[in-house]
Amino acid sequence: MPGRIALFTAIVFFAAFTASVHAADDGAEDGGITASTHLQLQLSSEPAAKFVLSQSFIIPFLQGSSPLTADNNITTLFSIAVTPVSLNGTAELDWTPAAFLVLSGGGLAGFGWNMPLGYGIGINLPESSAQEDTPRKSTIDGSAFDGLIWNAWGAGTLQFDLGAVVPGDWNHIFFQTRQEFRYAAYTRADSGQPWVFENDFRENQNGWNYRSRYVIGYSMPSSPVLNTIALMAEQESPLYSTPGGERWGENLSYWIFSSIVNFSITPRLNTALVLQMHTRRNYGNRNFNSEDFFYRDLELLQEGGQRRLLFYRAALITNFQLR
Repeated sequence: MPGRIALFTAIVFFAAFTASVHAADDGAEDGGITASTHLQLQLSSEPAAKFVLSQSFIIPFLQGSSPLTADNNITTLFSIAVTPVSLNGTAELDWTPAAFLVLSGGGLAGFGWNMPLGYGIGINLPESSAQEDTPRKSTIDGSAFDGLIWNAWGAGTLQFDLGAVVPGDWNHIFFQTRQEFRYAAYTRADSGQPWVFENDFRENQNGWNYRSRYVIGYSMPSSPVLNTIALMAEQESPLYSTPGGERWGENLSYWIFSSIVNFSITPRLNTALVLQMHTRRNYGNRNFNSEDFFYRDLELLQEGGQRRLLFYRAALITNFQLR
């Protein structure tokens, strides 16, 4: 299973959706470039924390007179993210050729370091075992800034807002799905060698992954209280071909299911509360959440269900628009 899916990218969608519905950006000018700067703090019960500074530019592009093309644009997003064990930067270009479609491409580059709180970077290696047929313990081989993590991706997003078809402040039932192919690599890792980044499940490899996201929600008129509720399902599927991968379940997709409640405290301040469940492979009586064992030594059960659905985390995401 590759690295954990980034729930928090979806929060950018909620912020953009709220702004488009309620016209929160009073600094925008018709026909001009709109720029905005955001600070975001992400906390979760794992425990984990992330601080993100982002800058976006919305450029009108090939706009037409019909409702489907009136808001056509190109959006560029640049961000810097810092966690207790990593530092990375992201750039993404989004083209909206029609109100219901967004085409995206982007990249990420970052570094990590290790501490008692968790592993930011490193190769996942098995320790030696004195007993045959006994799963070996997992150990991380890595040091600060000893290699570069980089990602590149292309994606397509379909989205629909009932309020665009049936106008009304209370008619904003929305749906969004994003389909993405992503290549991820750690410069220090050899082909087929697993690695860890930002304290994930230690099962990343240099190679391709397929990701998808499905969101359905309801946005209410702007108020100082609850303004958006949503349900989200995220999937990540590794596209590796590791020999023997069927034994430990490399072919199984990893899912996260989220319930999201978003509060608009002020036009520039939003806070989202998130509860998440996720799937873990069924290895019998072993702790499903444990990364103590080298995952390639574990055998997937073929009876009683290959997956288990477990509580993942509670998260708090606060987003402040500086301008």
